[in-house]
Amino acid sequence: MAPFGAELDRRLTRRALKIPSTTPYTRDEPVEHLMGPKSRTLFHFTRSLEFLKGILTTGFYPRYCLEDTRYIGLDYYGIPMTCFCDIPMSRISDHTAFYGEYGIGMTKEWGSKNKLEPLIYVSPVGAVPDFLNYLMRTNENEIHDTNKHIYHELTNHFTRIMVLTKPLSGNMLIGGKAVEKDFYQENEWRYVPDGCEGLSQGDFDKEKDARNLELTKRALPFTPVDVKYLFVKSDSEIPAIFDFIQNKLGHWPLNDIKILSTRITSLETIAKDL
Repeated sequence: MAPFGAELDRRLTRRALKIPSTTPYTRDEPVEHLMGPKSRTLFHFTRSLEFLKGILTTGFYPRYCLEDTRYIGLDYYGIPMTCFCDIPMSRISDHTAFYGEYGIGMTKEWGSKNKLEPLIYVSPVGAVPDFLNYLMRTNENEIHDTNKHIYHELTNHFTRIMVLTKPLSGNMLIGGKAVEKDFYQENEWRYVPDGCEGLSQGDFDKEKDARNLELTKRALPFTPVDVKYLFVKSDSEIPAIFDFIQNKLGHWPLNDIKILSTRITSLETIAKDL
């Protein structure tokens, strides 16, 4: 399977995944409420106010993350991505306690335009992992020449599905330690840049910094009209992010900056209302 399948047949010891091109999609969003199962907003949370300022300045940088891929017989694999979620506000406290108490909420129209997609959550045994394992076991040398174009097309689709698939539950590696997570509750959406190669677990630590540096060229841009929320941890931090927007984001029109300033709220305030 070329290029990704051959690597998977050898359990990701040599060659690297390359993300094929995708096309954006659009659809009408249903009306959803504060306490509903999904939000109409795509949230991205981070651990510090400085990281949030960085996003406002340069956009969303993709980063390589080690993903739990044991559901297809592998351990962990590094995929370039930027992660979002559409959990309802009623469940936001558990999410921010783990991922960070500073964040930004984007419109789903912006997400669709930038090729963000919701993940496929799978059980260890089921149609999706069975299909992925079947393709992994297929040997290109066993395919007749007249059918190899079909095989290569399937390989591309395999790659697209694999990087957007996650087990219902599994482990995240935090500081080198495995932390058990119920992934299905996270409602994750993901941006995976086209044409990037993945990283095996063995190569991850020595190559991730150089790869992440390359990904700074692939930042997801946005404008103030794409932003629905700006979150800080406490009310006392609102003046700091307000002043930053007013003084450091002059490349945006003045009216847009005024609108962006109205999006600021604190998790401290939200917690009192939920």
